Amino acid sequence: MILPDESETRAFGQRLAALLRPGDVVTLRGPLGVGKTALARAILQALGHEGDVPSPSFAIVQPYEDLSPPVWHVDLFRIEDHGELEELGLDAAADGVLLVEWPEKAGTGLWPQALALTLDFAADGARSLTANVPSSWQGRWPPP
Repeated sequence: MILPDESETRAFGQRLAALLRPGDVVTLRGPLGVGKTALARAILQALGHEGDVPSPSFAIVQPYEDLSPPVWHVDLFRIEDHGELEELGLDAAADGVLLVEWPEKAGTGLWPQALALTLDFAADGARSLTANVPSSWQGRWPPP
C-alpha cells in the first residue's frame, strides 16, 4: 500500500483505529523519520485523544489509559538488552492495545499475533506500507 502524504497516513491511522480491540498489538517498523510516530498519533487521535502525542523515545512507554480501549504507545529504540523489557511492565497492557515502534529491539517471537506494519520511504515523499497479518486480524484487514 502506498501512502502518498501525511494526510493519507493520518487517514489510514483513523481507519486502523476503528478496527482495534483489547489485546491487540500493532508493531511499527521502519527507518528513522519514515512516519511511525505520525501513524501512532493518528491512531491515538482517532480513538479520542485530544492532547499532544509526544514520541515516547525517551519515556519509552506512554500510556493513554483514558481511551477505549486503553493504548500504550511504546518506543523500543533505546532498548539495548531484551532483559530491559521486563522492567517496562508491558504485560499490564493486556486489556488494552500496544503500539510498538522498533519492535525488532525486543527480539523475535515476543508478539506472534501482532499486526506487523513496516513503513519505508517511496518516491516523491510517499511511504510504502506492508503488513504481516496474523490470524487474529482475519476479517479485519485490510482497513476499509
